[in-house]
Amino acid sequence: MIKLLGNIPQKMAIAVSGGPDSMAVLNFLSRSKRDIFVLYFNHGTDHAKDAEHLVSDYCGLRNIPYAIGNISRDKYKDESQEEYWRNERYAFFSNYRGRPSRLSDRWIITCHHLDDAVETWIFTSLNGNPMLIPYKRDNFLRPFLVTRKDDLVAWCDRKKVPYIIDPSNNNTDYMRNFIRHILIPNALVVNPGLHKVVKKKVLEEYNKTMDII
Repeated sequence: MIKLLGNIPQKMAIAVSGGPDSMAVLNFLSRSKRDIFVLYFNHGTDHAKDAEHLVSDYCGLRNIPYAIGNISRDKYKDESQEEYWRNERYAFFSNYRGRPSRLSDRWIITCHHLDDAVETWIFTSLNGNPMLIPYKRDNFLRPFLVTRKDDLVAWCDRKKVPYIIDPSNNNTDYMRNFIRHILIPNALVVNPGLHKVVKKKVLEEYNKTMDII
């Protein structure tokens, strides 16, 4: 079941990657009468080309307006590959939103879910500063932080929503994937209720803000 934090704004932009998480969110939100705009960022990989085609075809068939961003600079020496992609992606989102007459009046919805929140909490905890993915930061909203990834995949399967899997998601050379595929299965042996623990923390932080959109 897809669960929400907070109210969903009437006008929004959705960050869509072509994966099951964001495609489920796009399909879920587009079933309402909200004014939706899609932002897709091409990371310059072979997979990204296929994902771009999927997103553009999906939006084109449904008359959903969209914009595509691309890498704009070389990677800095002190950036990991993951940081580089993330920094470039968020720069595109922020810069596009800042352009006059485009998205200046819209929140940008990202499709982070509870499994992402667990990964972030574990990573930051092991580095001595446990943190949660915030529900709101600047002009970004993350209303799906209490929904499990499996529920988003199940939505796609039930509603026949197309998506594409990035093969690099299985590469444990990337820290996020190492946490996802190696650390978390072992952490669940120690505490099978890990996702409930983090969900409770997410809700506690959200309730402190009492955000109204």
